Parts: sequence; structure tokens; C-alpha cells
Amino acid sequence: MLSRLLIAVVWVLHLLPLPLLAALGNGLGVVIYGLAGRRRHIVLVNLALCFPELTERQRRQLARAHFQILTRSVLERSLLWWASPERLSRLIRVDGEEQMRALLDAGRPVLMLAPHFVGLDAGGVGIAMRFDSASIYAVQSNPVFDRLLLRGRRRFGDQLLLSRQDSVRASVRAMKSGRPLYYLPDMDFGKRDSIFVPFFGVQAATIPGLSRLARLAGAVVVPCVTRILPGGEGYVVSVGEPWPDFPSADVEADTRRMNAWIEAAVRSMPEQYYWVHRRFKTRPPGESRPY
Repeated sequence: MLSRLLIAVVWVLHLLPLPLLAALGNGLGVVIYGLAGRRRHIVLVNLALCFPELTERQRRQLARAHFQILTRSVLERSLLWWASPERLSRLIRVDGEEQMRALLDAGRPVLMLAPHFVGLDAGGVGIAMRFDSASIYAVQSNPVFDRLLLRGRRRFGDQLLLSRQDSVRASVRAMKSGRPLYYLPDMDFGKRDSIFVPFFGVQAATIPGLSRLARLAGAVVVPCVTRILPGGEGYVVSVGEPWPDFPSADVEADTRRMNAWIEAAVRSMPEQYYWVHRRFKTRPPGESRPY
């Protein structure tokens, strides 16, 4: 009952103009920053590890800005789930669409590197509105929210949602069939199938799937970053140029390259990266846990 009531409240939010929704998110984000002690601690630890050159005051300011933009992204998901396609097409701009369409028209499998910026769901919708694509879906523990998220991700076109339990072959087949794969490999999934490579100079357990999937599918890797614009200006999804000389014969070198690229992207808008995730929870043998 509580879940359905919450969904009803979220539904009402999509009727609001985006500038008002953004202002609500920014204000509520300040409140959540003050109340969410555990998550605030995780964010501050991440920022201390990744930005040691900043003062403590600067990191706290960055953490507060992160909670504001994160809360905005949560409230604005109401638009992604219920706003009309016409409204969303005005709010979500995709730069590089023609380039990716040319790759697909040429029969090239496409693997989209989409790091965990807080606007990535809007980026996924922007891609889904323009291409029949594939993405990885994590089943939610709450069945009401699970149905809502599934419906939201399937609103546009012919979208293929793959479970994390599906085999690699399913992802490869999707790309070879002409579906760009919206791929998010930059979270700590534990030691299994991970290798340690630097991220902001800290050894981070990282899935080397980008290199392996690209090789198995014969896919080109195109970076895809979603930026939430100030106020009510919407979103920009930037699809970059295909990476040259990727994958190489060295999976670890490829994964280092991926993390270095993500790091550079994060530095361009540090408040919008998903810092509430314990990115460094898995440590090499002998290292203490930072959280």
C-alpha cells in the first residue's frame, strides 16, 4: 500500500514544469545531505580518496552539490516514466546520434560505455527513443517498483533488457543483431570477475567486460555521457567518437584505459558522478576497508 501511495506522489511530480521540479530536487537534496549520515559518509570518503587536493570544506561543498543533483535525478525520473514522448524529446538532446546511426547502418556492433553519472537514466531514455537498444537490468526487491521500472524502460521502441544473470552470449547476440548495448561497467561488483586497476590513483575492483565484450562481438566502443543541465534546461547525452585501437590484446591495459577515460569525464562534472556507491569497498589483499 505504501509503495503504491509513493508511486502516486511521484506520478504527480511529472505534471510539474522542469524548473520547479529541479528547484524541489535541489532543496530536498540539501535536507537529505543533512539527514543521510551513512550515505554522506560514503560520499565524503570517496571524495577524499579521489580529490585529496581539495580541502575538507571544498569536499563537503561538493558532497552537498552531489546530493542536490542526485535528488533532482530521482524526482525527474517521474518525467522519464510518464511524460509524453514530445515533451521528452524537447528535454533530452542527443549529440552524436547521426554518427552512431551511421555505424549501425554499416553493420557495426556498437558497445556504449555509459558511466554512472546521475543522469544516466535520462540518457538511456534518450537512446531508447532513437534506437532499438539493449541494456542490463537489475531486478528490484520491491515488486511494485520493479514493474514500474520495467515499464519505464520499455516505453520506447523495441528495447531488450538483459539480466545480470544472463550469459555474455546474450549481450553479444544483441549487439550483433544491430542493437547498441548501453553498458555500465564502473561499479564495484566484488572480487569475482574483477581486476584491480587505478581509478583516481586508487586501486579499484573493476569488471574488464568492456574489453571482452568488444572483442567477442567485434564491436566498436563509443563513450556516452549524460549531463543534467542547470535549472529547467533538460539533459544532453553526448555520444563520442569510436575508440581507436580498442580492444587491444591486453585486457588489463584496456580496463586501465576505460577507468582513465571515466576519471577525465568525472573531472568535467564531479558533482554528477554517483558517489553514494562504495566504489572502493573491495580491496587488494592486506588493504583496510575505507568505509
